[in-house]
Amino acid sequence: MLLLPKVKELRSYLASQRHGRKIGLVPTMGALHKGHISLIKRAIAENDLVVVSIFVNPLQFTPTEDLQAYPRQLEQDCQQCQKLGVQVVFAPTQEEIGIAGDTESQATTTTVVPPATMTSVLCGKFRPGHFTGVATIVTKLFNIVQPDRAYFGEKDAQQLAIIRRLVRDLNLPVEIVGCPIVRESSGLALSSRNQYLTEVEKQQATIIHRSLQQVEREFKAGMKDANTLINLARKQLATVPEVKVQYIELVDPENLQPIEKIEKTGLMAIAAYVSSTRLIDNILLRQRQPIIAIDGPAGAGKSTVTRKVARKLGLLYLDTGAMYRAVTWLVMESGIAIDEEQAIASLVEKIKIELIPPNAANLPPCVYINGQEVTQVIRTPEVTANVSKIAAIGAVREQLVKQQQRYGEEGGIIAEGRDIGTKVFPDAELKIFLTASVRERARRRWQDLQNQGREDITIEQLARDIQQRDERDSNRPIAPLKKAKDAIEIVTDGLSIEEVTSQIIALYDRI
Repeated sequence: MLLLPKVKELRSYLASQRHGRKIGLVPTMGALHKGHISLIKRAIAENDLVVVSIFVNPLQFTPTEDLQAYPRQLEQDCQQCQKLGVQVVFAPTQEEIGIAGDTESQATTTTVVPPATMTSVLCGKFRPGHFTGVATIVTKLFNIVQPDRAYFGEKDAQQLAIIRRLVRDLNLPVEIVGCPIVRESSGLALSSRNQYLTEVEKQQATIIHRSLQQVEREFKAGMKDANTLINLARKQLATVPEVKVQYIELVDPENLQPIEKIEKTGLMAIAAYVSSTRLIDNILLRQRQPIIAIDGPAGAGKSTVTRKVARKLGLLYLDTGAMYRAVTWLVMESGIAIDEEQAIASLVEKIKIELIPPNAANLPPCVYINGQEVTQVIRTPEVTANVSKIAAIGAVREQLVKQQQRYGEEGGIIAEGRDIGTKVFPDAELKIFLTASVRERARRRWQDLQNQGREDITIEQLARDIQQRDERDSNRPIAPLKKAKDAIEIVTDGLSIEEVTSQIIALYDRI
């Protein structure tokens, strides 16, 4: 692992390593805890090279906050990063990154100012200038590292929303990945500030999470009124008088504006003091039907099982393969060569793909692209021969993931693929990793070939081919095969399709 304090050194190293490799960035202020570690682990899983930045940013501290008291433990943080497999820790000084510590110099520093409607609410009411400081340093880090992806915790929901807006407004070529809140066994959200709490104070602070859980239960029971939910949280918090509430608000998670009623999604955010330590926490309240995401290796029966589950539960089968086929057909119809990636990227920028449930239960969804039905024409040998090449284009992948995630906003869908649960729907209510032993998958494939009159291929040869494919699929740069941490593994060896389907339906019924 490299510890680099200089911008030029970091840029030089990354320039020598980039060459088509994906780079992930995890911005931190150090004092790493399990929450940071979860971000780093995810970045390592999704990228070829990971940079962890450690910089205590003076611009995001208000005059009433003690910058000098913020914990600094660079050596310990570097040891943790090295154990995790981080390639680079970037730890610049204030002078190196171009941010001076004194107030007069800060006033003359170029800053990035997000929309006031997003910075003047929630924490912004009490921490003037904080989010301008965050936006400025994050933009600097994006310019220095030029990552493909950057990872932020959902505990800082306001920060995450502002950074997503910043990236969109400034057309920065980086994917912002929000990662779930990591909690202590008591439910207390992990924070660098937790070390300031005594054991008694930590126990008192758990009321914050418990109040959010109570709100979630009431929401799931049908309560959507913001004032009622806020008052419920306030009543719960009042049971522990040592916890001094700074604010409780229910807002739109994207623009952070207050809402009176949850139509689709609402973010309940709380800030409170326990003694002199300020803590924040939140919960996303989403009005949608559940999503089932099924990942797994080739030959495990994902497609067959997914269709059956969709029919039995009345869910929309999100046929991601058909979506890629539709794009391939459109490229061919437009007369664009398969290797003209820039032209293809422009073509798919504004496409609209619709999947309409079929009239008959045994049929796949009807597929429309830009209003034209293509259900049958996308199954031709010509489309089949080119679909893998089109699917390997980053711009196509990015656009289709966005469209798939739009279906996810309403829920009521089931989808399968190599990274449906890890990448496309990381917040799916039910994640299944459907797998089978190499030998079993080889046996199934061999039986299919026997039924087709092919007797020239042995099970052993098929097993070798499947093992090699698993290795390729697990290491491919786009849509690699990974098992989500919270996925339920179902090994299908010795199970019929009906038995596997019944298992998944039983799991769905428990949601």
